[in-house]
Amino acid sequence: MRILGLLCRVSLSPDTCVRQTESIFQRFGPASMLFAKFVPGFASVATALAGALRLNYLKFLLFDAGGAGLWVGVAVTLGYVFRDAIGGVVNTLSSLGRYGVMVVIAGFVAWIVFKWWRRYRFIKQLRMDRVSVDELREMMKGNAVQALVDVRSAITQAGTGKIPGARAIDMQNIAAGFEGMPVDGEVIVYCACPNEATAVKVAQRLQKLGFKRIRPLLGGIDAWIDAGFEVER
Repeated sequence: MRILGLLCRVSLSPDTCVRQTESIFQRFGPASMLFAKFVPGFASVATALAGALRLNYLKFLLFDAGGAGLWVGVAVTLGYVFRDAIGGVVNTLSSLGRYGVMVVIAGFVAWIVFKWWRRYRFIKQLRMDRVSVDELREMMKGNAVQALVDVRSAITQAGTGKIPGARAIDMQNIAAGFEGMPVDGEVIVYCACPNEATAVKVAQRLQKLGFKRIRPLLGGIDAWIDAGFEVER
């Protein structure tokens, strides 16, 4: 799981990488590796997640080889079908000389800048009133937390445990998990992704449902464990 987190931190979309990967793997299981290379960001972390879940080695080889074969097959097929068009593009770039190379490089740089800008804007949204693990600990001792919410997938919760008393929710139906709960109390949400991104997204949705005080846990479950506090399994 630490390797998975590291891979997500160096990706261009670290704020959704962990949760997205876990969700896909949880839904389709090892079979998700058949189409992993077709999902941006998923292929690079699916292997680490398979290892974290202790997937049977032979089963891993079967699905991973199948996915690689499917990926190569589709690429070769598309190349064959559109061979004339591709040849025309290559010839055009060749006729442009160094300007053709500059066009390709400019396109790649523009894509990198676009991804960086989207990440920058997202991180800027995260400037919320977070709570530290020490503050949460004191609040829990004083029964000042109305709800402590774990927004991670069941896969991650099973692997690392959760903060005692935390409740899990369905990300696809958040409103149902808070039905009948007073909107004025303190709600703390946490996850295990960079910048507490998933927790912040849930907090934003809860605000739309009328909840007045929702705060993400700074550092998420990792910060809680690193502080030496107990976890519930």
